[in-house]
Amino acid sequence: MHAIGKHARTTVFAPRLQALLREHGGSDVFRLDATTVGVAGPGIMDRVLAARYATEFERPTFKPLHGRSIPRTDAARLMQAVGRDVRLALKEPVPTGVDFTGEWPGVGHVYLRDMLLGHDPLRLRFLMDRVLELTPKLTWAVIVTGALSSLKLGPDASAIAALTAQASTYHDRRYAMGLYRRTVAPVCFTISTLVANAMWLGAPFDDGDSNVNIIHESMRLLPPSWNILRNASLEYAALDPRIGEKDDVLVLPLLSHRDPALWDDPDVFRPERWNDLDPDNHPGYLPFGHASERCWGRHMVMPLAERLLDMLRNNGLGVSPRQTAAKVPLAGLLGVDGVKIVHIASPGRRV
Repeated sequence: MHAIGKHARTTVFAPRLQALLREHGGSDVFRLDATTVGVAGPGIMDRVLAARYATEFERPTFKPLHGRSIPRTDAARLMQAVGRDVRLALKEPVPTGVDFTGEWPGVGHVYLRDMLLGHDPLRLRFLMDRVLELTPKLTWAVIVTGALSSLKLGPDASAIAALTAQASTYHDRRYAMGLYRRTVAPVCFTISTLVANAMWLGAPFDDGDSNVNIIHESMRLLPPSWNILRNASLEYAALDPRIGEKDDVLVLPLLSHRDPALWDDPDVFRPERWNDLDPDNHPGYLPFGHASERCWGRHMVMPLAERLLDMLRNNGLGVSPRQTAAKVPLAGLLGVDGVKIVHIASPGRRV
């Protein structure tokens, strides 16, 4: 267990995560097993991630899809389409009367899915269902079934759906629908998780705490990408004698984000610290990856997360006083699960 919020809430990390925090906090380079070296010092992290670009198998979102490589041109086109959808959604007036109570991040994920993809065909929107996270086989079964016939879009369908509908054969539709999920699901999952984390760690917030600072501090304590894998490469062995030529390297923002040499009160939720810190350049802070190859979706994630958090704050919502503990499961996206959001104050009055 690890208490990191400011309201006597306990965050219960999965055993492997807790072991990393307990055994390697403050370390720079250390052995995890016979073939894997962990890296958490800001200097060596920077050198490792700058040594070469990620291979297609190391990319978090655009790994090969059922053995078919995803060219960077395709990935860029997909991200540009989602970017257009996000910009259009952000231009819409902030809705009123939305019921955000319930368990997060699930509630937020459904809201974002409908906000961005609400006019897409049902079989595409179903690809955003969180139940598909249970197993890749289930996801692929849904894609295989959905690809049997061509897609017909309405005039208000998303730009990413328009790209998907261009596929004309069964095999191309399978590929396109897989890319649809690969591209949009991480955006919805990440934003809803960031907001759930923020609420758990800090709500109710001080009026002077900006949404952007709250989110950066939440990403510090619960980084969305808590590890970055780089497969064995001669470049890494040349950087440090503790890294062998056949060692995989696991870069760990989970640890660097809490390094007492880099942060004052590293385990304390303090959004005001970001008044004087630069999130793009602070040593060891990598919520969206390294400067040489940052996540393409960060420019979508931040403004949507800020808007969603602002809606919760303005609607008088907070964590249920009855909930005093939440679990952080071992998953690619680090976040608390099952945060119960309830009405704490009257709408329009921040607490």
